[in-house]
Amino acid sequence: MTAPAPTRKLFGTDGIRGVANQEPMTAEMALRLGRAVAERFRRPGRRGRIVIGKDTRLSGYMLESALEAGIVAAGADVMLVGPLPTPGIAFITSSMRADAGVVISASHNPYQDNGIKIFASDGFKLPDEVEADLERRMEEIAAGETSGASVGADEIGKATRIEDAVGRYLQSLKHAFPRQKTLDGMRVVVDCANGAAYSVAPQVFAELGAEVISVGVDPDGRNINDGCGALFPENAAAEVRRTRAEIGISLDGDADRIILTDERGQIVDGDHIMAILGMRLMARGALPHSTVVGTVMSNLGLERALAGQGGQLLRTAVGDRYVVEAMRDKGLVFGGEQSGHIIFLDHATTGDGVLAALQVLAIMVEDGKPLSELARCMTRYPQVLVNFKVAKKVPIDELPTVKKAIAQAESALGSDGRVVVRYSGTEAKARVMIEGLDQQMIQTHADEIARVLQKSVSV
Repeated sequence: MTAPAPTRKLFGTDGIRGVANQEPMTAEMALRLGRAVAERFRRPGRRGRIVIGKDTRLSGYMLESALEAGIVAAGADVMLVGPLPTPGIAFITSSMRADAGVVISASHNPYQDNGIKIFASDGFKLPDEVEADLERRMEEIAAGETSGASVGADEIGKATRIEDAVGRYLQSLKHAFPRQKTLDGMRVVVDCANGAAYSVAPQVFAELGAEVISVGVDPDGRNINDGCGALFPENAAAEVRRTRAEIGISLDGDADRIILTDERGQIVDGDHIMAILGMRLMARGALPHSTVVGTVMSNLGLERALAGQGGQLLRTAVGDRYVVEAMRDKGLVFGGEQSGHIIFLDHATTGDGVLAALQVLAIMVEDGKPLSELARCMTRYPQVLVNFKVAKKVPIDELPTVKKAIAQAESALGSDGRVVVRYSGTEAKARVMIEGLDQQMIQTHADEIARVLQKSVSV
């Protein structure tokens, strides 16, 4: 039997999240976390080096300064990279042989929110037990029960800035694109969500030869994800139609997610991207066990498309960290989420929107086919998703009326549908997802399950 995950109060499925300058996302918390990180990852006989990067949120300055102060106070050195996509910070952490990397970002959330997630020295996110240990250390620091959280005046760490971080990451992205191929003659729309990729994303496509039309590249600290980026791909779609571009690329605030738009302005989500890339890897014999890793939210159409080519979809819990854990555990190399986290373990340690776009563009160049034609490899099943706020997260198994409503829906759908009911790992929300062949049927069942669940978890 698998041991239960350690209890964590601060860390969720994707680091620590909250409204900036409110508990837990305060400077005081970040200071304690910085000390705990330095203490945890310090090696014998070495000061320790910690990378800190961020997106473009106004509150990033506050949290960056607090983390930096905590780390150097504990005797480790800091390497600052400034605004850079989350996968770029993971790359810098690994390539610089740092002891850990810290990302300050709330990903696709509005600017008022912020978050902190941590990578180990190999560029992978921390397992639950390490996050639990960091929380324990933070509690001891707050209570004044640890002497290792601070050092003498002659052992205080220092902070330096990696001036060429963008260039290093850009080169790693270009190396993942076929050397003999270019994007010459291709018009590309790139929406950077006024986020961390505002500089590097347009650069990489332009340096590979594309004519780049940039959107969402004027961050002011408050406009990240504001009506732009991966949550609003219709913006890129409209620009594609207006400029007659071949593709639209919409990234989220930290650029670990991507949604594409074909030349007709039609949305191509993460499941379609996984179908295109997964089937190409399979055809090349580069997909171990002919398996793509997705989540319980991945569309049934992806599963059926892969099966039609002799492949399979392995589902995990929602969250790119769980996708990565399954890939590493089973020796797999490709996976992602419908929301646009696309992960190539041969090239990166976390979801990378720019990298995924480059891989799709490489296939378009190689085949000489538009994205709309490539996307026909998968037929999407109708899918309904109902989200609503909850006052408490009672386990679904402890709610008999909800279980009954779920069973009724599953019986009606049979083998041509799925029901997924879960709580968000980062927000106080419940999510009801149903897919099947009949849009009206799945909507009716989704609304009924949501009604019963909302009643069960209300105050």
